[in-house]
Amino acid sequence: MTKSKASSFEPLLARDWIAGLERGLAVIEAFDENHSRMTAQQVGERCGLSRTAARRYLLTLQHLGYVSGDTKQFWLTPRIMRLGQSYLASARLPRIAQPVLQRVSASLQEVVYLAVLDAGEVVYVSRNGPNRAMSSGFVLGARVPGHVTSAGMLMLANLPEPQLEQWFATHRLPAYTPYTIANPEDLRTELKRIRRQGWSLSEQQFDLAFRGIAVPIKDLRGDLCGALSVLMPIQGESSEAVVKRIVPVLQEAAQSLRNLI
Repeated sequence: MTKSKASSFEPLLARDWIAGLERGLAVIEAFDENHSRMTAQQVGERCGLSRTAARRYLLTLQHLGYVSGDTKQFWLTPRIMRLGQSYLASARLPRIAQPVLQRVSASLQEVVYLAVLDAGEVVYVSRNGPNRAMSSGFVLGARVPGHVTSAGMLMLANLPEPQLEQWFATHRLPAYTPYTIANPEDLRTELKRIRRQGWSLSEQQFDLAFRGIAVPIKDLRGDLCGALSVLMPIQGESSEAVVKRIVPVLQEAAQSLRNLI
């Protein structure tokens, strides 16, 4: 007997499965921008738990310092950030990529990102750029829907066909601006074009007046590891000029990383 969630992870033997850990993490992940403070009942509804079970998990997390609360509601504490920091401190790819990002940002005078795909969302795990621009764009650890950024579309375009179809089957395509590609067939067409050309350009899909450009990071076996991207405001430079200026630099950087991964 095996137990696994709808993902690319290998099935896990039932004897190795710790259901309590899964539920505890689900309670943590239940909190988001729209649910920053919740009652035990609300947490239970979002996690498929009874109110009593949800409250026990919340009280345990509160005892450990990851959750705080009053007589009615619970909320996450800054201690939660230790979990993400553990990844950033231990993951090999961000450490290897950081000097490359520094070199690229110095050359282009733009903010450069390293992103990975997690559960169909883009996660930004490293960034570097000039001081004047570091206050804009995505913060480290930000999660963004896969279909609205250059890095996301680039990585989706490089997924094997079965994984891409699974992504389409399990993800909505909300429109964030009038320019968002929110139609599945239109997005499929764009992803095929991106796969053929080897890079991605996204303009005003998530934020008005911003564009992004991305190239894939692959290891020596040709497997996708992430994406290098630049995010910038749309100003006087044309799309064609931006592509000509930035894509070759990103591709050279991605090739240098390939030899290190």
